[in-house]
Amino acid sequence: MAEAAGGNFFEALGIDWKLLVLQTVAFLVLLWFLAKFVYPPLTKMLEKREADIEAGVKAAQEAEQKADAAKAEMDKLLKEARHDASDIVSTAKEEATAAIEAAGVKAKARAEQIVADAHDQIEKDVSAARTVLHNETLELVTLATEKVIGKTVDAKVDNAVISAAVKEAK
Repeated sequence: MAEAAGGNFFEALGIDWKLLVLQTVAFLVLLWFLAKFVYPPLTKMLEKREADIEAGVKAAQEAEQKADAAKAEMDKLLKEARHDASDIVSTAKEEATAAIEAAGVKAKARAEQIVADAHDQIEKDVSAARTVLHNETLELVTLATEKVIGKTVDAKVDNAVISAAVKEAK
């Protein structure tokens, strides 16, 4: 009865036990076939893909580190370039200041030379004017003496009178 009850049970559920055994064997054969021929290449492919992904992540991390290092180097170079530019500008300012000061000193020396030359020229002109004035005064005194005395005075008397007149004028 157990067999009949067991057979009736599968029949009551609508299951053919022979077909169930055949399907179980077919499933086990399919499972063995998949485990033998399909899963190993599939597993290898997945492992390869995982390794490629890990390598990509590692390469991305290395690229990021290199980019950070390059950025740091670029910042360092920019800082150095700014410092060098600042030095160049300050040197140029110092050179310009020195050139302006040198030009000022040169201009001052030239102005002093022009003033000295002008003083020398003025002294020469004054000396020449005194000489001319002295000679004209002598001539005027001679003319005045001739008019007052009414006759020409010789050179000795003329010089004596002129010298006395000049001494009194000073």
